[in-house]
Amino acid sequence: MNTSSLDSGRVHDAPSNNWVYRVLPRAFWPYAQLARWDRPIGWQLLLWPCLWSAALASATAASLGSFSAGRFLFHVVLFTVGAIAMRGAGCTYNDIVDHDIDMEVARTRSRPLPSGRVTRFQAKAFMVLQALVGLLVLLQFNGFTVFLGIVSLALVAIYPFAKRFTDWPQFFLGLAFSWGAVMGWSAEFGELSLASILLYAAAIAWTIGYDTIYAYQDREDDALIGVRSTARRFGDNPRPWLIGLYGLAVLLMLLAFAAAGVGFFAYAALLVAAVMLGYQILVLNIHDPLQCLALFKFNSVVGFIVFAGLVLTLLIRLI
Repeated sequence: MNTSSLDSGRVHDAPSNNWVYRVLPRAFWPYAQLARWDRPIGWQLLLWPCLWSAALASATAASLGSFSAGRFLFHVVLFTVGAIAMRGAGCTYNDIVDHDIDMEVARTRSRPLPSGRVTRFQAKAFMVLQALVGLLVLLQFNGFTVFLGIVSLALVAIYPFAKRFTDWPQFFLGLAFSWGAVMGWSAEFGELSLASILLYAAAIAWTIGYDTIYAYQDREDDALIGVRSTARRFGDNPRPWLIGLYGLAVLLMLLAFAAAGVGFFAYAALLVAAVMLGYQILVLNIHDPLQCLALFKFNSVVGFIVFAGLVLTLLIRLI
């Protein structure tokens, strides 16, 4: 176990200069770590499909003459708060389920539960509190979106167990993490569409790709304790798989944009995003954990680029 991480109250794979350690009292640190507030990349990656969908729907609404700037901004705020709350609740749940596994993996031994800095009861209570915040956010949407949000809980519940029965736990992560791609559209229109379903499928492929890169950090430990992952499945030659996954994500997103009838800037941003995804594949060194983590985090920039293109398309339609 990393005793220096325990002594400092920090976790092994999180930045020590994060605002959590500068602002929050030390007694709150373990809860912030359970929610991964010291690692915002998770909620950012959860948020981008929500914002893509909201912007895509708003651009369509603008072409139909039903766009409301106030509603769009309200949805952006709701999705942001909801992503932070539900990512935190999901991570806490995942840590409860993976308590024993985390004790066997070098990167996760210093987390609050395996290190003993919180009890299982405390973790469960904190998980419920975060879920209640998420529920409060969800109830601000229309009835169909509330229904979709409730359905997504089944996917969230399954994911932590997927690594025990399939080589593709990243697929189950994609199903849960990409759900916002349908909710942003339903929040605007109260229904689904071909464009939103294609966007959801694109986000799933994207998630499998970037989380595979992330999983290469733990491949050796996972093999020792019998945990399965796409990193183990793809072995020492993940590039063909990543080309297929990222290529599929770009293609499906292109089809989603075409189905929604977006403008030039959305396609231009998608081209930039495709180049950025290709760069990840080109430079990837699966034997360098720090680089794997950096490339994984780089996907938040990819998400932002796609969102920016959709927002520009929306603004053009409002001029």
